[in-house]
Amino acid sequence: MNKRTLLISISSLILLSTLLLFWFNQAPSESPTPLSLSQPHVLKNQQLSAKDFKSTATLTAIGDILIHSLVYNAAKTGNSYDFTPMLSEVKPYLTSADLTFANQETMIGGKEIGLSTYPTFNSPFELADALKDSGIDIVSISNNHTLDRGEQALLNATNYFNKIGIQYTGAYASEEDSKIIRTVKRNGITFSFLAYTYGTNGIPIPKEKPYIVNLIDLPKITNDINLAKKISDVVVVSLHFGNEYQRMPSEEQKQVAKHVISAGADLILGHHPHVLQPMEWVEADNGHKGFVVYSLGNFLSAQKSIYREIGGIFTITTRKEVKNGITTISLDSPSFISTYVSRAHNYKVIPLEKAGQYGLSGAKGIYDKITNHMNQFLTNTKIAQSD
Repeated sequence: MNKRTLLISISSLILLSTLLLFWFNQAPSESPTPLSLSQPHVLKNQQLSAKDFKSTATLTAIGDILIHSLVYNAAKTGNSYDFTPMLSEVKPYLTSADLTFANQETMIGGKEIGLSTYPTFNSPFELADALKDSGIDIVSISNNHTLDRGEQALLNATNYFNKIGIQYTGAYASEEDSKIIRTVKRNGITFSFLAYTYGTNGIPIPKEKPYIVNLIDLPKITNDINLAKKISDVVVVSLHFGNEYQRMPSEEQKQVAKHVISAGADLILGHHPHVLQPMEWVEADNGHKGFVVYSLGNFLSAQKSIYREIGGIFTITTRKEVKNGITTISLDSPSFISTYVSRAHNYKVIPLEKAGQYGLSGAKGIYDKITNHMNQFLTNTKIAQSD
């Protein structure tokens, strides 16, 4: 090969390389393979296996927000309503958590359709504003009062929650809406929220719209938990169950809670009795462990008698650690701060420990009794589960 032929060959190779490089740069990149939701933990481990990961997040929960006319009339300011003073004393406890949940017992359908009280409730939109201001991130709206004022009140409420950025679960605006499992991510930990009620006070759920509110149906709950586990680290289930005004959980509550823990739930938040019921760690027959608060009681309401005027602020810590590709999720440090609704001070919610300053006679002794009541089932301090 002479020198001229060699130079032509080299030039041809350079030109070919340039054209190939240009083609690869201009060609559309191949779409990534869709990720299968059936293997979320493997995915997370693959993503994080290059380095260890450790994080914590606190979850706080409060009980029934049950707005009687006495409460919304006390919040009235001209043509509007302001509930923020009622929550100002407990706001620091709610906003200090990474994630805060509430049971919104009365539908927030707005005054345009007419406010109403027991037995068919409807609350003003300003209540939702106060919840947002107080740090509430997500609410359950699955309870026996969900359908009190019909589908319109529910649609008004869900629209308003969407408008102000509060998530809701347990009752839905449409079938499509009902298929979306609510999740909230904090500090690299993803929580999913499900909610169910024992019934709707005899008001029938429209046959053509069974999605409108979740009932306690154990096969459905099991299926929903399986779906939630695929997209989250911690599954939280709100159950509207039990007997009103009974301070101890019924056998049915215990059986339902154990089934839900067995299905894979990590935390159960109970509502409906309107009084506090104890909390405990529960281990299912299959070995899965979870935490249950059987009833968080009334947080804000106009119900009378001391135990119906006492609620509380429950908090638990979630820890997530990834090491050598293995993810471990644990729950620990459950705590409970009891609260009191001071009727004499426009239904202001205050820490029970301070209730003596607001005129509650024997507040210190009541506080000690409530603390013992809520903690009486606690024999363990920590559970953990590994993927």
